[in-house]
Amino acid sequence: MAAYSKYLTVRHSAIAGASAAACALLCLLNKRRAAAQHGTRSGKQALQNNEQKEGKKERAMVDRVFIKRICRILKIMVPRTFCKETGYLLLIAVMLVVRTYCDIWMIQNGTVIESAIIGRSRKDFKKYLFNFIAAMPAISLVNNFLKYGLNELKLCFRVRLTRYLYEEYLKAYTYYKMGNLDNRIANPDQLLTQDVEKFCNSVVDLYSNLSKPFLDIVLYIFKLTSAIGAQGPASMMAYLIISGFFLTRLRRPIGKMTITEQKYEGEYRYVNSRLITNSEEIAFYNGNLREKQTIYKTFRKLVEHLHNFILFRFSMGFIDTIIAKYLATVVGYLVVSRPFLNLADPRHQNSTHAELLEDYYQSGRMLLRMSQALGRIVLAGREMTRLAGFTARITELMQVLKDLNSGKYQRTMVSQEKDADQKQALPLIPGSGEIINTDNLIKFDHVPLVTPNGDVLIQDLNFEVRSGANVLICGPNGCGKSSLFRVLGELWPLFGGRLTKPVRGKLFYVPQRPYMTLGTLRDQVIYPDTLEDQRKKGISDQVLKEYLDNVQLGQILEREGGWDSVQDWMDVLSGGEKQRMAMARLFYHKPQFAILDECTSAVSVDVEGYIYSHCRKVGITLFTVSHRKSLWKHHDFYLHMDGRGNYEFKKITEDTVEFGS
Repeated sequence: MAAYSKYLTVRHSAIAGASAAACALLCLLNKRRAAAQHGTRSGKQALQNNEQKEGKKERAMVDRVFIKRICRILKIMVPRTFCKETGYLLLIAVMLVVRTYCDIWMIQNGTVIESAIIGRSRKDFKKYLFNFIAAMPAISLVNNFLKYGLNELKLCFRVRLTRYLYEEYLKAYTYYKMGNLDNRIANPDQLLTQDVEKFCNSVVDLYSNLSKPFLDIVLYIFKLTSAIGAQGPASMMAYLIISGFFLTRLRRPIGKMTITEQKYEGEYRYVNSRLITNSEEIAFYNGNLREKQTIYKTFRKLVEHLHNFILFRFSMGFIDTIIAKYLATVVGYLVVSRPFLNLADPRHQNSTHAELLEDYYQSGRMLLRMSQALGRIVLAGREMTRLAGFTARITELMQVLKDLNSGKYQRTMVSQEKDADQKQALPLIPGSGEIINTDNLIKFDHVPLVTPNGDVLIQDLNFEVRSGANVLICGPNGCGKSSLFRVLGELWPLFGGRLTKPVRGKLFYVPQRPYMTLGTLRDQVIYPDTLEDQRKKGISDQVLKEYLDNVQLGQILEREGGWDSVQDWMDVLSGGEKQRMAMARLFYHKPQFAILDECTSAVSVDVEGYIYSHCRKVGITLFTVSHRKSLWKHHDFYLHMDGRGNYEFKKITEDTVEFGS
């Protein structure tokens, strides 16, 4: 008794000390939050308002909305009744059942071994010990089959969900619209990679962490009811329900904090990727110190949130451990002790000491396992709340992709403070214009040139171009030249009027900084076609060589080691070579119309002249943005925009005053 009292004293002291530490940490957490809110108010009011909007929009709690979201995603990850994922789900379920029976057998066999030791029965000891040794390979196989099924199911879920999201993300120009037209999601790469992986892992872990304890509880209730009566298991279930509701209320902030964590992680990755993408420009500006400030600022914001999250999880872990583990064990002891401490109980009136020990060990261990299962279910609520955060982000991504693929987008209109008369004359309704697909004709019929942000560049644009008539587009920066091409390429929505144009595949865009894809030298010429597409078109490598010769790039074939050479072409090719490669790509595709956006600025005048002459020869009609006077002779019309909402579309004659240098 003295030793037991000493144990209780030490235990109570430890609990008191831990309680004091938890209270201190909760106070520290509140101070951190208060300081963060104060810092946000001072100098960051706009950011705070934005985050408040996001907080209202993103709901991450375990409720009906969460159940609907998770069911919607599960239909994607398990599309049919009979599929590979269903097989792994069944494998895991069977292994969980077998593992539970293995646990029960080990409890019973272990109790008999201990009884044999106490009873000094060498024969029984050897018998049941050898039974345990013989069962070890089978039990180990069950455990590893369970791990195998869980890991394969995580991978299958990730494959299904990733393919579904990328099918939507890479449909038409959705990937462009998400980054340039819609501002609901800032870092889609974070969502498509890390968040999808974490979501799939969390779903599978939750399936295992919930189904195994539930199965344990059912089997242990069945076993214990026959041993100690129905009152004991009923008391444990009542404790589970009460503690589960209590802890679920306390854990509510975890979902929102998970969303915020992933958002800050995405911002941190984004500023690092910007540094890699623009490293040359930053080096020329000697901007390493400024970039370091930006990265540190973003990293500090992430670290501050992670500190708060760690403190919150510590305080919740303290409460979780007491309620789900230790108090559950106390309830278990109270329940299992009733038939033993009640001297009037007829069950143990004639039992020997050895029989009492064996019955207590078996019932006590089953009840202990049951209390542990109850504790795991209670603790699984914490993971479910975190899963609610990932589910909210994945569901938001799916909703945005659905909206963009149906022609809807949401964007903050920063230019809506312009005069009301203009807004009444031109209501800004994205997608209200009409697009008519017709070959060999481009016609703007009362089309307003409006940016997705709401800026009206030209209120009423009217002109017509037929195949064979090249158009030179000129004007100051910001007048709407690139905006015209984005509307023509259907990257931006039409805010009114009627646009007649060929289908997308018959309109080709060549930018000033051409894109070089990952792959072979051949891939650079035929992009976005593949080798199979090239063969279907009946174009041989010799024809591709002629395209390179036309732009004076024939020497690259020998220099880089042939068509199948794989290089980092963005670095290997110079600026002029990339521009000429883009023109060879244009010759390969032979579209009806081509948009050339300063795409020969790094090419000599004689090569440029040959390229334009060859385009006219093969029947490619050009829309050209350039400041070179030498290009006027290759065009039939010019479109001049003054940057103040006015434009001029005229035929080029001998009397036309040429702009440029």
